[in-house]
Amino acid sequence: MTILFVLLTFLVIMSITYYTRRDVPAATVQPPIFVSPEAPRMMRDLGFEIPSAYAFHPGHTWVMDEGRQNARIGVDAFATNLLGDIEKIEVAGLNRWVRQGQKIATATTNGLAVDVVSPVEGVIIAVNPEILRDPNTVSKDPYKDGWVCVVKSPDLQTNLKNLLTGSMVGPWLQNSVRAVTGIASQAVARAADGGMPIRGLLSQLPPEQQKAVIREVFLTER
Repeated sequence: MTILFVLLTFLVIMSITYYTRRDVPAATVQPPIFVSPEAPRMMRDLGFEIPSAYAFHPGHTWVMDEGRQNARIGVDAFATNLLGDIEKIEVAGLNRWVRQGQKIATATTNGLAVDVVSPVEGVIIAVNPEILRDPNTVSKDPYKDGWVCVVKSPDLQTNLKNLLTGSMVGPWLQNSVRAVTGIASQAVARAADGGMPIRGLLSQLPPEQQKAVIREVFLTER
């Protein structure tokens, strides 16, 4: 009799626990991948502030390996500086498979839409809700709160070998400055503390120069 009573009590407790958990709305339990990363450690090279643990795609997007094949993706400071204030950003949908170098998002500034590419291949498993509320977060804080999405990348380590890291990043950014300067000519003005073009330069250029800069910096056609 005692054993039966104990079993019944145990079943009642398990039932209460089960139904209580079912009543908790899913939105109150937010997966860790939605949380912004810690502020990266920055290093200075050739006048540029560069996050040391990030890898960069030639199309000026970055990726941070978060383990378990999770790759957090964003747009680098050079590109966001060219874009200036971002009015709208559209990210490829959840569960969408993207290839390395394929369009993953479109940023709009002053009515000009610019596609940006994914630095790695995989499935989009999270989109930063903050940039959907305030798209300009991408430009204001590109390496922390302005991250764009998280991709589940089965071949992440292979993809990373195709990207720029460490001592390669500074010279690459310097070459990007030279390329933009060559295209935009006298329209380019550099910040006093480094090699970045003036903020929002892209929308100030004539249409043909805009297209040329977009092809050079973002590796896309618009």
